[in-house]
This record gives sequence, C-alpha cells and structure tokens, in this order.
Amino acid sequence: MKIKEILISENYGDSVVVKGWVRTKRTSKNVAFIALNDGSTIHNVQVVVDLNDISEETIQDVTTGASVAIEGVMIESPGSGQHVEINARKIEVLGKADPEKYPLQPKKHSLEFLREKAHLRFRTNTFGAITRVRHAMIFAIHQFFNDKGFYNIHTPIITGSDAEGAGEMFRVTTLDLDNLPRKEDGTINYEEDFFGKETNLTVSGQLEAELAALAMGEVYTFGPTFRAENSNTSRHLAEFWMIEPEMAFYDIHDDMDLAEEMLKYLIRYALKHCLDDLNFLSKRLQEEEKNKKQEDRAPMELIEKLNFVLENKFERITYTQAIEILMNSKPNKKKKFQFPVDKWGIDMQSEHERYLVEKHFQKPVIVTDYPKEIKAFYMKVNEDGKTVRAMDVLFPQIGEIIGGSQREEKYDVLLKRMHEMSVPEKELWWYLETRKFGTVPHAGFGLGFERLMLFVTGMGNIRDVIPFPRTPQNAEF
Repeated sequence: MKIKEILISENYGDSVVVKGWVRTKRTSKNVAFIALNDGSTIHNVQVVVDLNDISEETIQDVTTGASVAIEGVMIESPGSGQHVEINARKIEVLGKADPEKYPLQPKKHSLEFLREKAHLRFRTNTFGAITRVRHAMIFAIHQFFNDKGFYNIHTPIITGSDAEGAGEMFRVTTLDLDNLPRKEDGTINYEEDFFGKETNLTVSGQLEAELAALAMGEVYTFGPTFRAENSNTSRHLAEFWMIEPEMAFYDIHDDMDLAEEMLKYLIRYALKHCLDDLNFLSKRLQEEEKNKKQEDRAPMELIEKLNFVLENKFERITYTQAIEILMNSKPNKKKKFQFPVDKWGIDMQSEHERYLVEKHFQKPVIVTDYPKEIKAFYMKVNEDGKTVRAMDVLFPQIGEIIGGSQREEKYDVLLKRMHEMSVPEKELWWYLETRKFGTVPHAGFGLGFERLMLFVTGMGNIRDVIPFPRTPQNAEF
C-alpha cells in the first residue's frame, strides 16, 4: 500500500506491505522506530520494530536514505500526530545508503546545497512537496482547458522563426563546428545544415497555436520554451514551460476573463488537492521569514496569499492610469523605487507592478493598452495609433504572471508593424497568410508555468520549482 492510503486507513489489524525510503531511525532498549516515506505524501508513516523479531544485521542496514520493504500489521497509534502506525514483522533492505557518505542527513539543508544535489533533492520534504504540487498544477491546466472544449496542440520545439523578436535563441545545428561550410562571401552556408536553413529552439508556441485556433476555434499549447538570455537571477531559466491558449473570435476582454478564470481555477485546485504540501511549504516559509528584515518579509502568509487571489475580482486599469498612479505614488516621489517612473512610455518593472497590487489596489491587477513601442509586433493596434490591446496580469510578490493580447488580424496593419519592428516577413509568410484567408478577431496569452509555481509554492528562486534547472554555465543532471 502507498503510505498516503495507510495514513487515512482505519483497518487496524490488516497486514500490509509498504516500500519506501528511511527518513530517520531511532532505537530505545528493545524497540526501533523508523520514519518511512514513499513520495506519495509529505507525511511519513511510523514503523515500530521489536528488535527481538528482526536480525541485528538488518537493523544496522536500516539507515537514513536506505530503501526497505516492510511487512507488518496496521495498529492504532498511541502517539500524537498520527492515528495509525505499522508493527513490523519482516524487513528487507532493498538498497543500502552508507550513513557516512549519504549527503541528505536528517537536518535542514540550504536550497543552494540541494541544487548541487538535484539528483537526490526529490527525497527532501521541500522538493517532494514541490514535485507533487507541480504535478497537480500540470493536471489541473489540462483539465481546465479540456472541460472548456479547448484542443491541446503540440507546437514545434525546433523553429525557423523568432516569435518574440528577441533574438536570444539557442541554435540547432548538425554542422561540424570545427569545419563550418562557408559561402563565397565567408558567411556560414546553412543550406548544408540538417534543415537547409538556420533553426533554433523555440521561445514560444504562440504563432503556431494561432494557426490552429484559426481553424479549431480554441486551442492551447503547454510545452518547453528556451531563452538564451545570459541572466543569472532568481527569476530566469534558459529552459522553462509555457501555457499558451489562443482563441478565435475572442477580444481583449474575453482574453482577460479567461486569464482570471484560469488562475482562480488553478489556485482553487491547489488548495483543494495539495493542502498538506502547501501547509508544509507555508511553515517552511515562515521559518525563513523570521531571519529577514521587516521590510524584506513577504506581506502575506502563503495560504492567505492564495485565498487573496480567489477572494478578489481582479482590478482592470489601463497602462496610462497605472503610470499616473505610479508617478504620484509616495515611493516614486520619495525616490524609493529603484527605477523611477518619470514619463509615459516606460516599461514597468516588477517593483512598480507589485506596488499597484500590494499597496495601491490591494488585489490582483490587469493592465491593458500598453505603448506599442514596448510590445510585440503581433498585438492589435488601438484606434489612437499609440497603444496596443495588450494585457498583463499582475500578482502579489511576483509582478507579471500572465502576458497576453488581442492579436492583429488585419493583414496591412500587421505587415506595417513587422516592417516597423524589423521582423522578417520572408520567415513568417505563413503567419501573414492567415490574415488573407478568413481572418477573424482573436486573442491569447502566455503563462510561464514556473512563475505560477513560484506563486503557488511561495518559493523565492525559480530554480527550485523545476526539477532540473538550466541556467548559464549550468546543465548538470
């Protein structure tokens, strides 16, 4: 039986076999107590061993990190904290763990240390909890879209276009880097490469998802995306996962409604299905907060923060209103912002987004109608000619969690925007062509999955919410 099932069972007297990894073992006189975990729950099951029934050699091999199979009987626990424990009848050590060398001893380890032991960190309470929450959120995302009649589309990981126009992409090639084929002018001859042209790892599945939406109605992608940005911050990964829905016949307001509905659905799902793990992560966070200065502490406890999103209708304001609020704010006037807000047209930073959410409105905020100069070429231009129908959803502690827009469906306007922003139309002829044949108003957004995970788990570093982080100078494990 899984430990998760045992801990809610009241079938005292039943014989069970449980398999897992030893968290701790303590002995007193003729009895040993083993805390066993199998990954199915944050909680361990206590196994009580009469040392007269088990060989001394076996008990010596039952050390922290060892894997065991235990046959025993479920009994009512006299101790506090659990109502059931197992009286061991037979123990088989499946895999020893040398206590002198096993790195995860039963004590608190730093997250930095655990990143160096990413092959073992799943075995800790913290990363077990994060892994279970991550799985629940993946499942909930698919369930949300499935129940709404969306189709999941697998968009390409290898692409010949740069959807964002960012230019920071990983190149995909089979060319011999020590002996590159060159043209007469000295440039690399990509016609000899595997695909006969330059190709990269994708930064977004959006453009391809739009193609599907313009036939299937409502679709979404959920796949890996890559940015070759040499950024070693707690918010950046070179490889991460994106959820990108695209909807035909949606305008910007429908887009915002869907984003708010989805985020609330996911948080409600986490609170319903992952409460034990979230409570553990919340306690862990509160312990960490005690060592911080008052001004650096999180404004809300984790469960409170999640409920804060559920209980509030998201405030909707324009970029222009946001800039006015920020320019007149105390932190801006007192020069407390790291990036001063001095004019219309600036790109808002995380500190500005958090001020709007945490201090000014005290609820999640959706900002719309951004200056077209700071947004992507595919966003629909407003009648004023200065702004685009973009929308960013801002959350406490994290700032932007979703970015989206109504897409430009008019061929002439889209072509003009591509020229303005130096996006090569030759590469995106297929994207432009959809605006020639039965074009419709449509919209979509992108949710960085790891950013959602940061919010739901309360973790401070994005490298701790993905199993195997890929960052500059680091592709271990």
